[in-house]
Formats: sequence, structure tokens, C-alpha cells
Amino acid sequence: MKYKSGLLLLLVLITFGCKQSENHKKNVAPKNIILMIGDGMGLAQMYAGMTANHGHLYLDQFPVVGLSKTWSSSDFITDSGAGATALSTGKKTYNHAIAVGPDSVPVKTILEYAEEHGLSTGLIATSSITHATPAAFIAHEINREMYDSIARDFLKTDIDVFIGGGRKNFNHRRDSLNLIDSLINRGYQIAYDTNELKTCGEGKIAGLLADFHLPDMSEGRGNMLPISVDVALKNLSKNPKGFFIMIEGSKIDLACHDTSARDLVLEMLDFNNAIGKAFEFAKKDKNTLVIVLADHETGGVAITGGDIEKGNVDIRFTYDKHTAVPVPVYAFGPGAERFTGIYENTEIFNKMMKALNYTF
Repeated sequence: MKYKSGLLLLLVLITFGCKQSENHKKNVAPKNIILMIGDGMGLAQMYAGMTANHGHLYLDQFPVVGLSKTWSSSDFITDSGAGATALSTGKKTYNHAIAVGPDSVPVKTILEYAEEHGLSTGLIATSSITHATPAAFIAHEINREMYDSIARDFLKTDIDVFIGGGRKNFNHRRDSLNLIDSLINRGYQIAYDTNELKTCGEGKIAGLLADFHLPDMSEGRGNMLPISVDVALKNLSKNPKGFFIMIEGSKIDLACHDTSARDLVLEMLDFNNAIGKAFEFAKKDKNTLVIVLADHETGGVAITGGDIEKGNVDIRFTYDKHTAVPVPVYAFGPGAERFTGIYENTEIFNKMMKALNYTF
């Protein structure tokens, strides 16, 4: 009887220890966060890309899936300014706002918290880098269309890498300032195309690859996005304290505004290639949390037919603007388990901060 009691106690202790070990693993803080935003990417956009790619995307390998509710403080249907501000600051705000609250007072972003803690930081977009989504992680303006002011806000930070369009907001400004000269004086390597980007060495990088938005995939953008992800991750990962980067597949949204099924699929597949770069980095690194989500859905997309073997998909748009439906959230890596369930978009910020063990 004593032997059986002792064995039972041992089994209980082993089970308890295993559970404690599992919980410890779950609560390990990631060193790096890669936040990837497919602008306008709802479930239908994701599945259209998956069907066109014969049934597979890198998102297949993300073990955690959640849903984010996207309304803003001013509207049932958010715009990208308010949507990105919710993700970057944890605060609902009015449509067109850039990292300011409903009272127009600036709110600190996850990128700014990361900088305060010594992490390297980055932004990548296939739109202008001064456009609403990337802007909401680095700038504080009352209106998303204040592009010149948003560009000037970049110089108020210590961001390490930023890549996208928007060159005119830095060197052809209404105030006649040349912010590219200012960037050079601050030690940035300047790249004007992907070939120049690939030759950048270690250190700060400003990739201003187009005057405004980058071309669509159908217009020959090529591998700009996955190349940019590669360059940024190699650079940012030099910091032993870690990094935070936001990467946007900006033109999924624009394809849906244009109700172009072809462009939607091409932009989704390009974003998938960028996700692949982040996913492979995180698998090898083992200290990186990758989150893939959308700021909102665009186009009210419906899939009305298709053939996975042939990669054919029939897409119908019910609308040419944003919609209010919740959007998917995918997570991989340490801290991923926090992203299950259905929650407000502001919780993305809170979950990232908790994953990093930051107080706010």
C-alpha cells in the first residue's frame, strides 16, 4: 500500500512538473516580433490566394488563429489610419487619425516602446512608407494625408530600417526641406531601388524605392517585398536585444478597391512570399514571434467557385470599399498562444506588449 501511494505521489509530481514546464515554455518572452499586415486581407482574400497557390500558403503552418474586430471610435467601418493606430497603440481612434487618440493627443506606439527598450526597429510597405498603415507606427498626426509631416516624424525616431515608396515626401516637399540629406547626416544608407537595397551593409537603411506607391505586382514590382524582408531581418537581427518590425502587404487593399481579382491574387501571393521569409527566419531563430493579420477587410469578397488542382478561383466583389467583418489573426513562435479567440483590434498591441513583458 505504501509503495502504491508513493508511486501515485510520484506520478502526480511528474504530471505537475510537466504542466509547469509547459506553462513556462508558453510564457517565454520572444526576443523579436515580426508583425505582418495584409491591408484589406479578409478570410476570402486569404483563401483566394491559397486556392490560386494550389491549396497551400505559409499560413498553413501557423498553429494559432484568432479573429479581430475592427470598428473605430468614430465609425462602424474603420479606415487604415484608425485600424493601424489600434494595432500600434492599443487605442481606438477616429478614422484618418495617425497614432493620436480621439482627443488628437499623441499615443505611444509599440515601435516607440521597442526603441525605449533598446530593440532595433523597422517598417516595410509596398505603398508609400508615409501611407496610413506604416505611418501609424512611427508618426503622430491628426490626419493621414499629412504626408510631409509624417515624413518629418521619421526623423524624430531612431528607426533602423524603413523601406517603401514615398520618396517625394522626403525630397520634394512644400517646405523645400530635403529630408534625404538629413537622413544621410544621421548615418542612413539610402537605396532608391531593390538592387541598391541588396548592396546595403550593416547599419541604418532608408529604402525610398518610388516617388509614391510601389507598382502593382501586375505592373512589374517583382520581388521587392521578400527582398526587403530579407535585407531588414539580416540587419535588425544583429542587435542582441532583439527587434520589432512591421511589414505591410499594402496593395491587397488597393486591388480590392479596384475590384481586380487578378491583382488581388497576385498581391496575396507576393505577401505569402514575404510571410515565408519571416516564417523561415522564425523557425530557425526560435526566439521570434510572427503575427500575420489585417487591419480590415476590403471589397466584401466572395469566392463563388474554383479548382485547387488547376489553381483557378472565381472571385466576386460585393463592394469597392472597406467592410466591417472581423479579420483573421495568425501567430507562430513564443507568445503565439496569446492570439487565440475573438477580440478587439486594440488587443493586438496589448498581447504584443505582454509577450515582451513590457509595462504600459
